[in-house]
Amino acid sequence: MATMTMLEQPPSEKPGARTMKELTTITTETANTASEGFDTKSALEIARIINHEDAKVAAAVKKALPEIAIAIDTVARSLRDGGRLIYVGAGSSGRISSLDSSECPPTYSTSPSQVQYIMAGGPKALASASDVNEDSPEIGQRDIARRRPTRKDIVIGVSASGRTPYVIGAVEYARARGAKTAAITCNYDTPISDVAEFTIVAEVGPEVISGSTRMKAGTAQKMILNMITTGAMTRLGYVYENLMVNVHMKNAKLVERGIRVLMTLCGVDRDTAIRTIKSAGKSIPIAVVMLKANVDKMEAVRRLTKSDGNVRLAIDDSRLEL
Repeated sequence: MATMTMLEQPPSEKPGARTMKELTTITTETANTASEGFDTKSALEIARIINHEDAKVAAAVKKALPEIAIAIDTVARSLRDGGRLIYVGAGSSGRISSLDSSECPPTYSTSPSQVQYIMAGGPKALASASDVNEDSPEIGQRDIARRRPTRKDIVIGVSASGRTPYVIGAVEYARARGAKTAAITCNYDTPISDVAEFTIVAEVGPEVISGSTRMKAGTAQKMILNMITTGAMTRLGYVYENLMVNVHMKNAKLVERGIRVLMTLCGVDRDTAIRTIKSAGKSIPIAVVMLKANVDKMEAVRRLTKSDGNVRLAIDDSRLEL
């Protein structure tokens, strides 16, 4: 018997059949009346239409702030307890997740294992499309299983439609293994909401180019991931005031940033900042605690160890006893 192609299979038998049936009803896939006749517009008109639609993104994200706050605290607890944040995505959502994951180590000196991502098609899909894998919940389950999720971890599925089988399969598997789970989507009442413990919804509406969710939906997802990791790292004490005190000085730009952080926070001149950084073993958190608490390197290290790296707590040692 000949094997039918995906296009030849009846809708109920196709992988991700529910996704295909409902694509025409979800807001991120419907036509946008604001961009009708888009292909007849001038370059300036095109830019104005896109800009007008983009202006709606922040308002959509604002409505999801309570759920974003839950995600921030959940991620912070997981990382504090030795767990991991693992994003799961496909296509644009996967690429955005990989970007947020890869920027945490240089910004906050996290280890690569603390904030991770998996995406349909693997790392090669970052540069080239691997759309077929999106339709397989089994591949999603297989990929997350390789990370061995535990109750210490939080797995966040990122899917603009909320119906990507790969992402749903991975989140469902992780939750069954005891991991905390969340979803980020741009549509209400989606299948991923049924498998995740809580869902962050930024309903941005139809895209200028129908279904091109790398646009408003992608922008919303990037904003939300920025909030989650920035908020979690701040809750962990890797930010002091509004400065990245946990920055790892791996290049000239970051060295200069570290010097300026010390000068700003501690009110010292450049020479004192450089001298303190050297005596702190090029660690900005240690240098900040040394100057702010007026202690030597050994005491600063002790305090930071006791506070799990929280710089503010390490400076005010009395709070560690509470």
